[in-house]
Amino acid sequence: MGWLEFAAAWAAFFFTHSLPLRPPMRPWLQTRLGQRGFTFAYSGLSLAALVWLIGAAGRAPFVSFWDWAPWQAHVPLVVMLPVCVVLALAIGRPNPFSFGGARNDHFDPARAGIVRLTRHPLLLALSLWALAHVVPNGDLAHVILFGVFAIFAAFGGRLVNRRRQREMGAEWQRLLTEVTSSAGNARPVSWVAVIVRVAIGVALYVGLIWVHPWLIGVSPLR
Repeated sequence: MGWLEFAAAWAAFFFTHSLPLRPPMRPWLQTRLGQRGFTFAYSGLSLAALVWLIGAAGRAPFVSFWDWAPWQAHVPLVVMLPVCVVLALAIGRPNPFSFGGARNDHFDPARAGIVRLTRHPLLLALSLWALAHVVPNGDLAHVILFGVFAIFAAFGGRLVNRRRQREMGAEWQRLLTEVTSSAGNARPVSWVAVIVRVAIGVALYVGLIWVHPWLIGVSPLR
């Protein structure tokens, strides 16, 4: 039953991440929930599916690829801090090059923020999260789990690039050129805003360590 639950969790994860975004369904949901309501509902549903998927991986039959060693636990502890900071710097900021951007019509190439370092900060965070967590989880189910996310993050950027280029046309290349050409004059919207977002990232990191035993069933500090 463990493998069946793992397969069902994967099916639910892909279902909740793909169906609400399809053209017939997304406008229908946005009309009834509003843009903000749709975003919160979609994010909550996606998070619930992810939690189930991670839990199902832990309940799947254990097939070891490599032995666990104490040093491995330090890898996600170290890597997750920059992951949380990247998320805090990216979420809610304009980013016309990728998904997850907010108020993209207000994007200023001279104040691109983290978008200047990577057009897909959320995919970067996903990749680091997956690669860091596969180190102390060397069993088949978790290698599949984190491996799929790492592969998706590695190739997802190309898919998003093609999609955004198709949607934006010449505007995509124009903005990209402006972001690159304005690198010497780069400046944050506000240093206070940057400090606040970094502090939020650190708080998220601490919060994840605190909630991890309750949510996942394993303490990252042990």
